[in-house]
Amino acid sequence: MVSRSYSNLLDLASGDAPIPSFGRERKRLPRVATVAGILTDLDDEKSVGSDAPSSVSQERMIIVANQLPLQAHRSPDSSGGWCFSWDEDSLLLQLKDGLGEDVEVIYVGSLKEEIDPSEQDEVAQTLLETFKCVPAFIPPDLFTKFYHGFCKQHLWPLFHYMLPLSPDLGGRFDRSLWQTYVSVNKIFADKVMEVISPDDDYVWVHDYHLMVLPTFLRKRFNRVKLGFFLHSPFPSSEIYRTLPVRDELLRALLNSDLIGFHTFDYARHFLSCCSRMLGLSYQSKRGYIGLEYYGRTVSIKILPVGIHIGQLQSVMNLPETESKVAELHDLFRGQTVMLGVDDMDIFKGISLKLLAMEQLLTQHPNKRGEVVLVQIANPARGRGRDVEEVQSETKAAVRRINETFGSPGYTPVVLIDSPLQFYERIAYYTIAECCLVTAVRDGMNLIPYEYIICRQGNEKLDETLGLTPSAPRKSMLVVSEFIGCSPSLSGAIRVNPWNIDVVAEAMNSALIVPEPEKQMRHEKHHRYVSTHDVAYWAHSFLQDLERACRDHVRRRCWGIGFGLGFRVIALDPNFRKLSVEHIVSAYKRTKNRAILLDYDGTMVLPSSISRTPNMEAVGVLNSLCTDPKNVVFLVSGKDRETLTEWFSSCERLGLAAEHGYFVRINHDVEWETCVSVPDFDWKRIAEPVMKLYTETTDGSSIEMKESALVWNYQYADPDFGSCQAKELLDHLESVLTNEPVTVKSGQHIVEVKPQGVNKGLVAERLLETMKQKGMLPDFVLCIGDDRSDEDMFEVILSARSGPSLSPVAEVFACTVGRKPSKAKYYLEDTSDILRMLQGLASASQQAARSATQSCQQVIIDRE
Repeated sequence: MVSRSYSNLLDLASGDAPIPSFGRERKRLPRVATVAGILTDLDDEKSVGSDAPSSVSQERMIIVANQLPLQAHRSPDSSGGWCFSWDEDSLLLQLKDGLGEDVEVIYVGSLKEEIDPSEQDEVAQTLLETFKCVPAFIPPDLFTKFYHGFCKQHLWPLFHYMLPLSPDLGGRFDRSLWQTYVSVNKIFADKVMEVISPDDDYVWVHDYHLMVLPTFLRKRFNRVKLGFFLHSPFPSSEIYRTLPVRDELLRALLNSDLIGFHTFDYARHFLSCCSRMLGLSYQSKRGYIGLEYYGRTVSIKILPVGIHIGQLQSVMNLPETESKVAELHDLFRGQTVMLGVDDMDIFKGISLKLLAMEQLLTQHPNKRGEVVLVQIANPARGRGRDVEEVQSETKAAVRRINETFGSPGYTPVVLIDSPLQFYERIAYYTIAECCLVTAVRDGMNLIPYEYIICRQGNEKLDETLGLTPSAPRKSMLVVSEFIGCSPSLSGAIRVNPWNIDVVAEAMNSALIVPEPEKQMRHEKHHRYVSTHDVAYWAHSFLQDLERACRDHVRRRCWGIGFGLGFRVIALDPNFRKLSVEHIVSAYKRTKNRAILLDYDGTMVLPSSISRTPNMEAVGVLNSLCTDPKNVVFLVSGKDRETLTEWFSSCERLGLAAEHGYFVRINHDVEWETCVSVPDFDWKRIAEPVMKLYTETTDGSSIEMKESALVWNYQYADPDFGSCQAKELLDHLESVLTNEPVTVKSGQHIVEVKPQGVNKGLVAERLLETMKQKGMLPDFVLCIGDDRSDEDMFEVILSARSGPSLSPVAEVFACTVGRKPSKAKYYLEDTSDILRMLQGLASASQQAARSATQSCQQVIIDRE
């Protein structure tokens, strides 16, 4: 099914700068397309599902990120061409170790260096053939708006809990930057489409730069096997909801099959946003968290990334590392080194760390001359006035501390703000007694992991430091509780970086901890870090992605929605839309018809304020009831007084109230009960409990029915209401254990009703009554929209093989909307249902007119 869903998105993608366009003919590698042009419309492409041919035998992973894991420089010879090499520090390169040798890896991303358009074809061909990398060439002005604009001015600050309360704090939302962000994501999608074999390849998208990419890929390939991992924090719903494009980003992420987060907090915030803004709920089954989204289960992965231990150890073995360790060992002889390694940005808390150091030296004069803080400040990844302010504040604090507490031969704080080689940083790790990470917000931060491995040492470094190989290793960590690695470092001293006094005391505690305890803490951390490395993380993610995509082949998919509201509906292969022509044809052929209709959500919109039936619905029901071949039943959760009032004009309409507890065949008979209930004494137990939860849950209410009690929390806070509903369910099940009732939860409700009462009873009773009257049904239509109607579907579908139906009976179980159901058919909404019922009513009226004309003709002939 082709869904034209990108017409709105093209308006977003029409930025000021020309945007490259790439060919979309899908071929096997090698292949390059780098023709500049205008961003083309995805509507012209057909969605590709599992029918597309596949020529891939080896499992393949396409890794998509903002930047390729490559380093580039101009050749020193006369040719002046480009030279490329792997960036060994890149996480994208390191994770290959966890994917296995049988998995081919293709990288899609941009280059750090600007490539002249005249060289792009040659560079792209070289990267594809040599490195299996597909470069996305982004024009410089477009990249500036994309990366330094939307990513760094809007997403990055917001995801780190910084609200744009004034133009100085990130600036107001700029929709032109959002348009650029969408455009660049589209360019990345085009590059993926050049190399993907959608039925075989897995796609792994990384980080907040490419959050709308899943929508482009899912639109093009409905069954694409797609994972996304967010390396930054995900903010709480109170922060995230301030983003003007909040729904677009959430829905784009939900076009993935698997979404990964470093910590449970980040995942919890994402799930809360989905609940509050999209009305989606999640479930945990056998250890896996899943969101049901239009028939697809979007899995949630929680696992912090690790480090590449082999690379770290190889650098530790270098002669340069050994000589640097020796140099630093001599430089800081007789002093205790505390180490901080941070990017120079506003969220790393460098100034807070320096204030804590100042506090430590003030409160503990004995530490002066003994303790040195080495602060390595890496260049900031962003730019702007906030970075300049952090730099000036840091340098001013260092200068103040050194002037106040420094002495000849003693510098309390050593600030290193020039770039260091990796081996130099490892040398500092090796000689530091304690590592300090006081970031106020950080997605993960792998500095503590690197520190732990370096403190484990090796034979050469042990010799340089004068340690015996059998000597126990030791290390101490002081980490902020607001960084992603904090939960995994249970032996670290966790601090609130905003509390300077606490951080200062933690630094002092780390210095005076007994040696055996330092050794125990180090051993505990080393065991975790060495077993949860980057390969373990990548392998675990791939395993979960394979599990999440296992059912892709057997699902039927439809793409619906416009722009970034596009989503795919995945359903059982036997589930299809009910054709009006098909059911009218079956209706005309049959003589004994049973029609069961739900009311709320079926005959009237669930969101409608007025629940009373309109004249059109009543007219259609009356038309169906006047046909002597039909037995029509309206089945509702409403009470019998309400139904009697609403449908008083439908004299031949059967009614079932309170989900089937009360039944009335037609207007002329009294209401009967389907289930014998001796008493309702259980209400005296359940009602006070419900009242207690109603008082404590703002927006909730109790609906009193003759046969049931319903606690409704539709208008309560979604998270709190859901939490209270679970508590209420447990509470009621506990106090009603010995009562003949059932306690069930539904869509925003908790209901207590007599055992055995459900809508399936009405279906059973109707079929049995018609059979006893000699009207063996040869046509059954049942329509409903929610979980309570599934009981009716189950009864009529199972009756096909029993004596209750004619052997040639036509059975139509139909749900409202495309969603998982026991029904085999669906109609989109209430208007579709009324249109279909009108078609049946018209067929009855036509048959009645034909019969009347035939009778008149017979009379005329006799005369």
